[in-house]
Amino acid sequence: MSTEPQASPELLTLRTQIDSLDRQLLELVNQRAHVAEQVGELKKKEGSAFFRPDRVAQVIEKIKANNPGPLKSAHVAAIWREIMSACLALESPQRVAVLGPAGTFCEEAAIQYFGGAADLMYCSSFEEVFHATAAGSAQYGVVGVENSNEGVVTRSLDMFLHTPCHVVGEVSMLIRHNLMRTSADLEGIEVVAAHPQALAQCQSWLSKHLPHAERRPVESNAEGARLAALHPNWAGIAGERAAQQFGLHIVSHAIQDDAYNRTRFAVICLPHTLNTAPPSGHDCTSLIISVPNHAGAVHDLLVPLKKHGVSMTRFESRPARTGQWEYYFYIDIEGHPAQSNVAAALQDLQGLCAFYKVLGTYPVAK
Repeated sequence: MSTEPQASPELLTLRTQIDSLDRQLLELVNQRAHVAEQVGELKKKEGSAFFRPDRVAQVIEKIKANNPGPLKSAHVAAIWREIMSACLALESPQRVAVLGPAGTFCEEAAIQYFGGAADLMYCSSFEEVFHATAAGSAQYGVVGVENSNEGVVTRSLDMFLHTPCHVVGEVSMLIRHNLMRTSADLEGIEVVAAHPQALAQCQSWLSKHLPHAERRPVESNAEGARLAALHPNWAGIAGERAAQQFGLHIVSHAIQDDAYNRTRFAVICLPHTLNTAPPSGHDCTSLIISVPNHAGAVHDLLVPLKKHGVSMTRFESRPARTGQWEYYFYIDIEGHPAQSNVAAALQDLQGLCAFYKVLGTYPVAK
């Protein structure tokens, strides 16, 4: 029977110092929490928003600027985000709708943005996330909007058109897809279940290694992992969180065709929950517009942007479904409406449009 070697006096002294520092840290964090509770009471009286992502960003940037090391600033930022999330949960728990079940990349994006103390509400589809947020069942929602390989998530774009929700933030995540199942090898896999986007992002790997397996689309990668846990001959494609959640072996890591595969997630809410944040210096404004169907109409949309020196970073079209070959255009531009050139460009652009809706202005994800 092996026993742990006896610690040296020097090591015991250092451990004692760490224990003392931990007690001090705990006391200070709880002092901060008490102050946060007082802030929450004032916010209730004033009727102001409890969650202010711009305030979170300001606090974290200040902490990073004052960080003397040796801890890396990114790690300090992660610690402070969790402290602020826990304190916010004392003020007013934030209910956030995400694509479920537990273990999705959408869940991970929500935790990155709101911290681990957020009260997550798991939905079966992005449509349900929109509906839950619009109905007030959740204060916020997180939905996928674009992938660096497969382009936009079309259903999310369509839902923006028909709900009152607007965008208040975004998360850009590096996506690592893993093949997982109940056993630790590739033998006998008959079905691979995952979200259609994940199946598309891994199609070359699947064609090479599992050419005869059925590719079955499901509502989320975590749902694919859940089904794989129930069927020995099935595999799922998902992140490591899903493998841990459902007790699966990761048979192959990082099977996505593009090593730099990224997905953008939008953070949505009703305008009365959180209004547009002040300029951060690195903002994006998202729009949905349509123009009368005549020659040169799309060209005319670009003129106000060029005239006022505003850069467009995304331009997508979706059928208007009127039967008249008309389209809605989804546009992202750099800047905030508080900037004079952006405000002027938007005013000129609106005058050209048959339909015009600002989806939101928010800081660009780093």
